[in-house]
Amino acid sequence: MTYVYFKGQFVALSEAKISIRTNALHYGTGVFEGIRAYWNSDKKQLYVFKLPEHYERMLRNTRVLRLEIGKDVEELSEITLELLRKNQHREDTYIRPIAYISTEGIGPKLHGYETGFAIYTLPLGEYIDVTSGIKVGFTSWRRINDNAIPARCKITGGYVNSALAKTEAMEQGFDEAIFLTDDGFICEGSAENIFLIRGGKLITPDLSADILEGITRDVIIQIAREELGIETVERPVGRSELYLAEEAFLCGTGAQVSPIIEVDRRPLGGGKIGPLTSKIQKLYFDIVKGNHPKYLHWCLPVY
Repeated sequence: MTYVYFKGQFVALSEAKISIRTNALHYGTGVFEGIRAYWNSDKKQLYVFKLPEHYERMLRNTRVLRLEIGKDVEELSEITLELLRKNQHREDTYIRPIAYISTEGIGPKLHGYETGFAIYTLPLGEYIDVTSGIKVGFTSWRRINDNAIPARCKITGGYVNSALAKTEAMEQGFDEAIFLTDDGFICEGSAENIFLIRGGKLITPDLSADILEGITRDVIIQIAREELGIETVERPVGRSELYLAEEAFLCGTGAQVSPIIEVDRRPLGGGKIGPLTSKIQKLYFDIVKGNHPKYLHWCLPVY
């Protein structure tokens, strides 16, 4: 039996149902998180990566939509670990918590409504191909800006913007879309932060560029500095800079570290995964799977 956390208790997935009149279904009034747990077969252990940090971000984001989960980071983390144990996962696993306006009310507003909260888990391999590299294209859709729907928060309704962009990209033969901001600067992928490598430095759009405040993004910046001695420059990034980059990659909980080998049908780095991206990717996977002692405190054991 697959269990989920729903309405304050662990229930079978088949019992977790909401009404078609639920406000969040109609207006996108919800906030979610994406969390990964990695199975280490040598240690026979499932490690959840950066679990408290994900819930800290989620609780910050719920303030934007005035959602009240009623639990703190420690409580949410323990519920998540217990759910993973109940489902007896022994493979890489995705965890999806979601807070949403559960009231069956008509009207796009945020006050006077009740908050629902749920968590489910499912096995998940590679969201994007991380081994052979991906081909990306700039989308004609612009990224939602902070004064419309804050992209820095994982708001459910905002991902219509992502769906439009990724669909367009895939229909044009690309694996992923790259957004530009309203000002014409590089923003991010449909659901991933982006890094370029130029002159031995990492370059990434700063937090004012309508990007998600990515946890994986922060990890990449830290490990590149501490383990590889590589500086990260956060600044506005022009479109043509991606064409000229020596290497580039997308990152995120789902995407992990996904090397870019082609942009708008222009080969990047000779059309192969670059050496620095390969180093960052290997280091990242060692860390998230609990194989790097220095960063083991980022990985919460389930069993």
